[in-house]
Amino acid sequence: MKKNSFMEGSFIATASIIFVKILGMLYVIPFYAIVGVKGASLYAYAYTIYNIFLDIASAGLPVAISKLINEYNTLDKKEAKVRTYRIGTLIVGFLSIISFIIVFCFAKYIAIAILGDLSGGNTIEDVTLVIRSVSIAILVIPYLAISKGYLQGHHFITPPSVSQVLEQIVRILVLLGGSFIAIKIFNVKVSYGVALSLLGAFAGGIVACLYIRNKINKNKHQLDLDVEIPRDDVENKEIIKKIIIYSLPLIIMDTAISIYHFIDMVLIIRTLDYLKFTAHDVEMITSSIVTYAPKINMIIASIATGMSVSLIPTIVSSYVKKDWKDVNSKLNKALQMILVISIPMAVGISLLAKPIWAVFYQPNEYGTLILALSIFVAILTNVFVITNSVLQGLNKFKVLYICIFSGFIINGLLDVPLMLLFNKLGLPVYYGAIVATIIGYSLTIFMVLSTLHQKEKLTYKKTFKILGKILVPLTLMILVVCLLKFVIPLNVLSKISCVIYISIISIVGAFVFLYVSYKMNILQDIFGIEFLNKIVKKFTFGKINLK
Repeated sequence: MKKNSFMEGSFIATASIIFVKILGMLYVIPFYAIVGVKGASLYAYAYTIYNIFLDIASAGLPVAISKLINEYNTLDKKEAKVRTYRIGTLIVGFLSIISFIIVFCFAKYIAIAILGDLSGGNTIEDVTLVIRSVSIAILVIPYLAISKGYLQGHHFITPPSVSQVLEQIVRILVLLGGSFIAIKIFNVKVSYGVALSLLGAFAGGIVACLYIRNKINKNKHQLDLDVEIPRDDVENKEIIKKIIIYSLPLIIMDTAISIYHFIDMVLIIRTLDYLKFTAHDVEMITSSIVTYAPKINMIIASIATGMSVSLIPTIVSSYVKKDWKDVNSKLNKALQMILVISIPMAVGISLLAKPIWAVFYQPNEYGTLILALSIFVAILTNVFVITNSVLQGLNKFKVLYICIFSGFIINGLLDVPLMLLFNKLGLPVYYGAIVATIIGYSLTIFMVLSTLHQKEKLTYKKTFKILGKILVPLTLMILVVCLLKFVIPLNVLSKISCVIYISIISIVGAFVFLYVSYKMNILQDIFGIEFLNKIVKKFTFGKINLK
């Protein structure tokens, strides 16, 4: 296996995650057509709960293992590194079993907490069934995450990235095949079809585990797993303590995010029900905010996720060496990469929200309006992930807790008041929940950047300069897209027409943004001419060489 540099690792991880998210976006088109609004809502309920307990079982452990492996590698403590992996595997196995038992046994009570007094839509029994179905995957996915963390800690980014693609492909095949056979061929209840489709998470995890296990077995020498190494002067207690210290903030952070999404979902349901929305509209709006708009948003949000996979180990290396200049450089570079990619994508999706929603689901005013605003949450999510990854790499756990919980508390407190305020103002009620999320993320990001500036003297002048320069190509892109929207006719009832419409406008808009950015040297400043040349040559088969 070949080790990957920070830039190369970021590109590989980000590309694979984006590909996985594209698949995740595309499968919802046939899936939504198979299960309908009620089935889509069931899917959203089940995955929200699944994510909470998956976070409890494994959220921080892969990154903790990756950090600790990198740390011991830097200090040339190979035996301690291997022992860390084995201890981590035992810990995650225990947590997985406990989490599975809790979800499976208490599924009915969770379902009651979700639906409350809402009637006319899905039943308590339906929600209970799908939650139990997806809970089985909790037994597999955490172990997979630990194994990927071990490889990432050695700067092997490609195998974990490939495993993600395999996992997603298998999951989608089972999801679509299971729901289609159950609902369309055997005409069973939608809830049974959704429950069967949710087993795809378990099947995908099994296949990905087998692939990663095979890679580890074939490369034991590079991973120091095939030889007897003299025991390092590191006690098991110290390793366990470090795993807990490194993973606990991440578990708290990711669990807090998932719990907030659950609370957000419950508050939206309760508020819409209070405002006399029909059960159909309540479930449509809720599933759009919680699951289906985020499915599209994740194409942008995944950029930071992929980048953090490579960023955290390299930040740890710089931190261990006390190279603060390199830490500052990597943070700014990551922020610049995030902004130059995610901002134009978010603006473009917002402008094309109507045809995009029609392609993935079906024409719907709620969905269009929700996507047009919620897509900007993805930009903040990206910056949130990067800034918190740096805090994790620097072991700034107290700051991490304070910043995250401050943002989420504000978010939660503003949810209902803003929804009621927007209703009074005659604006879409659900915009209140989205604006609350934007305010919460913004507060967290501001607190993190301010703390790093004050405590570690990190500066962001070049990033702010790049952000200002981006406004020029962005403005030109918006003008071109708006002009094309005015000229090109749109038929939202035809998916083919929508795809053609989106393709033409997005290609022209992207070209304008990239061309102007290149002429202004924005891309060269961020990525470097050599890296840009490497990418361009791959896509043009070596025919174009940038100067």
